[in-house]
Parts: sequence; structure tokens; C-alpha cells
Amino acid sequence: MPSVTQFETYLKKTIDNDSLDSQLPDVLNAFQFITLPKNSFFVEEGDICQYFCFIENGILQHSIQVLGEEKTTYLAMRNSCTAALKSFKNQVPSRKNIRALSDCDLWVIDLESFENLLKHSKAFYTFYYNLIENQIYRIDDYRIDLLTLSPEERYKKMLDNEPKLLQQVPLHYLASFLGISTRHMSRIRKNIK
Repeated sequence: MPSVTQFETYLKKTIDNDSLDSQLPDVLNAFQFITLPKNSFFVEEGDICQYFCFIENGILQHSIQVLGEEKTTYLAMRNSCTAALKSFKNQVPSRKNIRALSDCDLWVIDLESFENLLKHSKAFYTFYYNLIENQIYRIDDYRIDLLTLSPEERYKKMLDNEPKLLQQVPLHYLASFLGISTRHMSRIRKNIK
């Protein structure tokens, strides 16, 4: 089992408040370490998401089925947090799948522990608030990019901001995430290096 240091570093960075550092051990102790093998589901569409997680290693693909075709809606990478949040928080069936694209090392927390931390830990509340705010910014940018950038510009932006995705994620998942056909994505990759 890996050390908690990577997760602790992520918490500190996201909280960005040294006065709350004394509360970090309680937050860290509420999470448990699990491994999720490649192609295993973190949650399947129709099931209730049981955990909120920090990804120590690996990639989790968020996807939906549209007319029988899998569409990637998000790629959660190493050193990030994820869940089917509405399903997890409201205990309702998930509208999406979250699946491991590689072997994953995860720190997970169940809803009861999560809610307890939100109520009793200013550090965790601050962490969660900052995390959600940052995700809203990213979602806004992604939606605006889909409407204002050409497929070539979206690919170039991904290449500039997330170069590891190209090495770690199969082409058809990246194409789906960028809203580009796999064939068009192949042409773009040949023209943009």
C-alpha cells in the first residue's frame, strides 16, 4: 500500500490554509485504500455510487451510452478526485459508468464518513468547497471550448495542457472526450505534432 503522502500533499494544496493542517490526520484516516483493476467499474450506470475517491495512480473514464455508442464525458487522472457525485450524495442510480482504463490505486470514503467530515472538519469542508469550485471552472471552460474551438484547436489545447493523456489514454476515448470522430482525430494527430 502506498504512503498517504501524495494524498496529503493534494489535500494541503487544495485547502491552501496552514491553520487547518492539524485536522488533516482525521481527514486522511476517514479514507481507505483500495485497488481497482483495469476495466473494472468504480460504478455502473443504474447502480448507486458507493464512494468518493482520490486517484493515487491510474485513470478513471466517465462514460455514457448514446444510441448504443459509448461516449467519454470525463477522464479523471492521477492526483485528482472523482465520483458519480449526484449518485453518491443523493444515493440515486448513476446515469454514467466510471471504469478503470488502467490499474488504479484509490483512496475512497463512503457517504456516512464523507458527511461526517463535512459537518465536523473545517479542513475537509474547505477542501471540498475548493475542489467543487475548481471543477465548475473546468466544466465551464470545457463547454465553452466545445462551442468555440475547432477540433484541431481542442486537440492542440489538450496537447499543451495534458500531454500525458496522449500516452496513457487510447485514441478513441480521447476523440470521444473532445467531441471528435476517431477518424478525424487520427488526421488531426498526423497534422499536429
